[in-house]
Amino acid sequence: MTNKPILTLAVATALTATLAATGGCAVTRSQESVGAYLDDATLTTRVKAKFADNPTVSALAISVETLKGTVQLSGFAKSENERATAEKLARETSGVVAVRNGIVVRPS
Repeated sequence: MTNKPILTLAVATALTATLAATGGCAVTRSQESVGAYLDDATLTTRVKAKFADNPTVSALAISVETLKGTVQLSGFAKSENERATAEKLARETSGVVAVRNGIVVRPS
């Protein structure tokens, strides 16, 4: 019989101690707190998920980065409609403060 519950408890305790010790520390993105970094990562994921669910927008061709709630879109779109739809989806995402649309329409 293994000691899985004890091992799991030990891992959970170590992880909790690590997070508690680093929770107030800043990360590399311009001294952004860990909480703010995670919020930005969540927004990026939400926007990318909307792109993946939308038949007009190519989630692979458009990059999404978020800093302090501002979403930066970059990459290439096949049409002005795709570019505008990507911006609209990003703006409609809960928690997004602003959107900067740097998507370039690549002529066919």
